[in-house]
Amino acid sequence: MRTTVGIIGAGPAGLLLARLLHDAGIDSVVLESRDRAYVERRQRAGILEQGTADVLRAAGAGERMDREGLRHDGIELRFDRSRHRVDFPALTGGRSVMVYAQTEVCKDLIALQLREGGPLLFEAEALAVEDADTDAPRIRFRHEGREDVLECAYVVGCDGFWGVARKAIPAPLTQVFERTYPFGWLGILADVPPSHDELVYARHDRGFALLSMRSPAVSRLYLQVPDGTDAGAWSDEEIWDELECRFETADDWRLERGPITQKSVTPMRSYVHEPMRHGRLFLAGDAAHIVPPTGAKGLNLAVGDVVTFARALTHRQETGSPDLLDAYSQTCLRRVWQAERFSYDMTTLLHRAPDATPFEDRLQLARLERIASSRAAETDLAEAYTGFPFG
Repeated sequence: MRTTVGIIGAGPAGLLLARLLHDAGIDSVVLESRDRAYVERRQRAGILEQGTADVLRAAGAGERMDREGLRHDGIELRFDRSRHRVDFPALTGGRSVMVYAQTEVCKDLIALQLREGGPLLFEAEALAVEDADTDAPRIRFRHEGREDVLECAYVVGCDGFWGVARKAIPAPLTQVFERTYPFGWLGILADVPPSHDELVYARHDRGFALLSMRSPAVSRLYLQVPDGTDAGAWSDEEIWDELECRFETADDWRLERGPITQKSVTPMRSYVHEPMRHGRLFLAGDAAHIVPPTGAKGLNLAVGDVVTFARALTHRQETGSPDLLDAYSQTCLRRVWQAERFSYDMTTLLHRAPDATPFEDRLQLARLERIASSRAAETDLAEAYTGFPFG
């Protein structure tokens, strides 16, 4: 097989890239190791920045998002039994975010690709990226029981942290920056309408809690728990009791309870791989960077990467200049590190470290009070949450 761009991974990044290239008249082939049903039910983040939602609309993938997604114009911060709402449009010139699950983004993009785009091969396992530093890189893959080769002009690895793309960059050429956190998130899905119409981020002496949602009828909630926690060790009643404690306010707000349909624990880490390009191989999304979920940046960073690549390759096709492709890693990493900074700030602002001292507790409260009382501090949070510019 031969194509211009070989894309490894049919998550939202790989699928969106295929769509952007299709719209630019550039052919591609997408290889996905899992089957279609798995990709369309894989649960991941669901907060889309303003820029991400705009890109999906421009790509023709926004109709169902605009019909079924939940536009949010702010978040609520809770600390010391008080409540403070951050008004995004008022602070950012009208920007907002959209609650729309990654599974739904993938469904929309898969439907578009199969109807209008190039080949999308499910159960096609990428085995290796070869000759990345030449003008003719290749992806070796296994599909329908046999090995094959996809010959490309460019390869984009959207295959996550455990994929083969990143491994094709020689170790002596790379730098890795990472941090692991001594806690994780115990997350639940519950068949109960959300108890608040916007996300609630709560800082409590017992640990962080987040109130989110999947739909008007399904709540998504999280509790900070020690690293290595077994989700099954928590009973439903214990989870609701702990959530109620951490979300407590001085007014008459109440947390609604309902049947818990899913429990899982998400570890927390920050990770950046530099560079994000080697020859004709480009990394995007979790293949190059991971953020703790506190800032809702993972999916949005991946979108920024593929938008940057699509623009750069289109520029090369139209002008003959490789300048934007050559600058891909540097361009993406500026945005990545701002998102890493914001995600780290949000994590350390709201989570209580296991060995936290009274001094550190008071600093957290002082930081939160600063956001609640300073328009400048509040604006900084709102601008970062609603999204950094692409490119």
